[in-house]
Amino acid sequence: MNAFKPRETLTEQVARHIENLIAFEQLRSGERIYESSMAKEMDVSHGSIREALLLLEKRHLVRNVPRKGAFVTPLDEHFVRSLYEILELYLTHTGQKLVRQWQPEDMARLENLYRQMKDCYQKNDLMAFLELGIEYTKASLVYADNYFIVSAIDDLWPSAKRCAFVAFRQGGAQVLEDNLAHMEESIRAIGNRDEAALANILHRYALQQCEQVLAAINAG
Repeated sequence: MNAFKPRETLTEQVARHIENLIAFEQLRSGERIYESSMAKEMDVSHGSIREALLLLEKRHLVRNVPRKGAFVTPLDEHFVRSLYEILELYLTHTGQKLVRQWQPEDMARLENLYRQMKDCYQKNDLMAFLELGIEYTKASLVYADNYFIVSAIDDLWPSAKRCAFVAFRQGGAQVLEDNLAHMEESIRAIGNRDEAALANILHRYALQQCEQVLAAINAG
């Protein structure tokens, strides 16, 4: 018997569309989002746009300002440093649990995602590469066993994807190569059940990615 999988709601579909507009800079940092034009463009009601914007505020992509409207969250130094600092804290904590508890099927899944990402890199398929990168990180949360951490990370993914695209826009293929190198090192540390090595890898990667994003922002 197949498990029941509810269809994505209209609000989620609208939110995902706007999320991608922000992540891939079709809506720029600090730009106002006009409900009426967005509703017309997507052929949905104002209410659907409003609900999606509230959802995206929870995901840190939008700021809803009373009596002024909705604006794309500014991508500035404070935001970027805060994002990578908290991601490092969460992923180091959950990574330690993975190192202690992983089973062969967990390693097989991580290695398979790594191979898929390598293939996307060779095909220059950036969108698929970013989505697989998020899937890889989610797969590493299998033993997180903490509702609040998993929920918080879910809300941080859109900003992580947004920043990854900004870094790629500036650094090109080198950024993707850095991602693959990080994954390869991480898989090795997890396989060796080496918590200290994994924590060091995550720290170096968070710092590197953060600086790549800031360099891209400063370059305009």
